[in-house]
Amino acid sequence: MSLVLTPLKDIRLIEPGDDLVEVITRSLEFTEIGLDDDDVIILAQKIVSKAEGRFVNLIAVTPSRRAEDLAEKTEKDPRLIELVLQESSEVLRYRPGVIIVEHKLGFICANAGIDHSNVQGAGEESDDWVLLLPKNPDKSAEIIRHRLEEISEKRLGVMVIDSHGRAWRLGTVGVAIGISGLPGVVDLRGEKDLFDYELQATQVGAADELAAAASLIMGQAAEKTPVVHARGFPHILRDANLVELLRPKDQDLFR
Repeated sequence: MSLVLTPLKDIRLIEPGDDLVEVITRSLEFTEIGLDDDDVIILAQKIVSKAEGRFVNLIAVTPSRRAEDLAEKTEKDPRLIELVLQESSEVLRYRPGVIIVEHKLGFICANAGIDHSNVQGAGEESDDWVLLLPKNPDKSAEIIRHRLEEISEKRLGVMVIDSHGRAWRLGTVGVAIGISGLPGVVDLRGEKDLFDYELQATQVGAADELAAAASLIMGQAAEKTPVVHARGFPHILRDANLVELLRPKDQDLFR
């Protein structure tokens, strides 16, 4: 088994309203890759958010009293904290420099995934633009997958990924925040190991494993490689969504 990940080349800076399928198709041709059955296309969250126009200028944000209180405790811009609260269902932890929340999409992350890096807006207040996560990354992935499948006549998977921190470990890692056409979790319970022992608890976060590998290639700064083509994903493609990757609250020992 081999897994080959290839960054797609010649992708322009994405703007609101851009057709990501057109961008991907053109880049596949430029990179000289033809789609095959079971290939997976992995997209950085940022280009999906940009194409969907998820920009907000902080000058248009009026912080609430709660936002101002949390801003003082986290030493952050109260306008940014107001956006974090709007994008979240619960605040879990905070300290100077960071606020950990449960995003409305269901996962735990810092600052509700709101980003300022590699975000540039127009006008005199260009430094005040921030970027929110896509409203529905699963749906975004699904739309892109269906159109690519129509064009290629191949069975594909598509993922939208972002960088998240992890409990007990330093450093961010690429994780799936939207999936379509590939499993989020692969359940190996009942399978036998080398010594014929039946696995009792092993469930593999396959989508997150692939997301982490793709994130290494995408980079975090000025690499300009927001789309990765993967061939050799070692699991059977199937319909799925983000929910199967999210640990239920009653099983979450880290809150």
